[in-house]
Amino acid sequence: MSFNPAQPAPPPAPAIQLPADWRDFVALTKPRVMSLVVFTGLCGLLAAPGHIHPVLGFAAILCIALGAGGAAALNQWWEADIDALMKRTAKRPLPTGRMARTDARDFGIALSCASVGIMGLAIHWLAAIVLAISIVYYAVVYTIWLKPRTPQNIVIGGGAGAFPPLIGWIAVTGEITAMPVLLFAIIFLWTPPHFWALALFVRTDYANAGIPMLPVVAGQAATRRQILIYSLVLLPVTLAPWAIGGAGAIYGISALTLSALFVALSLPVAFRRSGEGDAMRPEKRLFGYSVLYLFVLFGALVADRLVLA
Repeated sequence: MSFNPAQPAPPPAPAIQLPADWRDFVALTKPRVMSLVVFTGLCGLLAAPGHIHPVLGFAAILCIALGAGGAAALNQWWEADIDALMKRTAKRPLPTGRMARTDARDFGIALSCASVGIMGLAIHWLAAIVLAISIVYYAVVYTIWLKPRTPQNIVIGGGAGAFPPLIGWIAVTGEITAMPVLLFAIIFLWTPPHFWALALFVRTDYANAGIPMLPVVAGQAATRRQILIYSLVLLPVTLAPWAIGGAGAIYGISALTLSALFVALSLPVAFRRSGEGDAMRPEKRLFGYSVLYLFVLFGALVADRLVLA
């Protein structure tokens, strides 16, 4: 499905190019998003069977963080004009003119190349290859190709954020098996309801920027139904690691409880309609819980591994 909005008016260019400082470069890496990336990558590493030297384990997580930061910088380099049109992104370094776009591009490329190179030399090249794929997936497949063209951008692009636990697991084991693929699948299916809950209460931002997010193109009703559908599908997938023996009861009970609550919070979102001045409390509640959900779920996976070790 394609979407061809009218070209939005370009934002006014800042009169003066302000000098960037270290905080602007940190902002390019999207630290709040990176915290979840690093955490799930670390959980994949800690939950994997086998052992890795702590120094090498730290190096692997550092590479995941550098790769995520590089991809985020490239995302902001490409979307600087779009970010200037959206309230929640207008104060980023590029829209405000605190940094030259070429600096953001070069910074993103440097971080991305360093992360892959260090991962290959310090850990092994299978982990490095998967890391490189994740960077290209986010910076090119999602940012350049999917996001401006189709309302399925989050569905397909969800794979970009699903790589960290897979990479962490591979760093320890050196192979791709069913368990890390299931961890990938959990985040892949979690991403649409998480992001669409956000998109519902920032819909105007996306509409003004000409981005074909599902609430803009298909409307609220379709988006709300999709949130519930993905939440229902997510539940059995989160239980799959327990079912195949890759995780124990601590994880299994946690996954069942957390995912059932995810579905319960999705229900009021699915069966309501918002009007003018709506505070969107159910949607904001689901979005906030979805972040906590992933932290606790992957934390339970690690706790389960430590108890069984």
